[in-house]
Amino acid sequence: MKRSKSSRRWLDEHVNDPYVKRAQKDGLRSRSSYKLIELNEKDKLIRPGMLIMDLGSAPGGWSQVAGKLVGEKGRVIATDILPMDPLDNVDFIQGDFTEDAVFQQLLDQLDGRQPDLIVSDIAPNLSGIAVADQASSMYLVELTLDMVRKVLKPAGNYVVKVFQGEGSDAFLKDVRTSFEKVVVRKPAASRPRSNEVYLVAKGFKGQDADA
Repeated sequence: MKRSKSSRRWLDEHVNDPYVKRAQKDGLRSRSSYKLIELNEKDKLIRPGMLIMDLGSAPGGWSQVAGKLVGEKGRVIATDILPMDPLDNVDFIQGDFTEDAVFQQLLDQLDGRQPDLIVSDIAPNLSGIAVADQASSMYLVELTLDMVRKVLKPAGNYVVKVFQGEGSDAFLKDVRTSFEKVVVRKPAASRPRSNEVYLVAKGFKGQDADA
């Protein structure tokens, strides 16, 4: 089957991408690992011993980085609808975190603890229809914010990928109601033509902040 121009361009970009090559050399699962590494360097998000939740974690690029940084005394609880190979210091739950059964598994894994940090590099399966893809993306990030408001520790932090477009400004305003400080970042590993940015939200005001 003949590849489309866009898929050929993506393949060429991917094969020649310095971050893809670097990830292979460094033994990292994905080029997106460098996005979290850069965000962590700028915003001092992860420390040894922390409890972190990674929403939409497969193939594990962010969980791998977070697991190394929290060390043996810390833990990453990761979840995705896709399978993910095991990682050190990471507990993985496969399923849709918005479903009651999976949410309960996550709560069981937390065992009464509250995460210090929730991260999400989640993205929908793209249809190629820009309006539909943007709507799907915003729906997913809103679900991650719902999770944050349910389980994040007061004064905890939240990092989420957002595609700029319809709904993204309103989402940013919504996040600001629950956090003391929110900054927008574009890591070097984000492809220049991508409209993705990362919201780094610090100082969660607690579950009642938006009530």
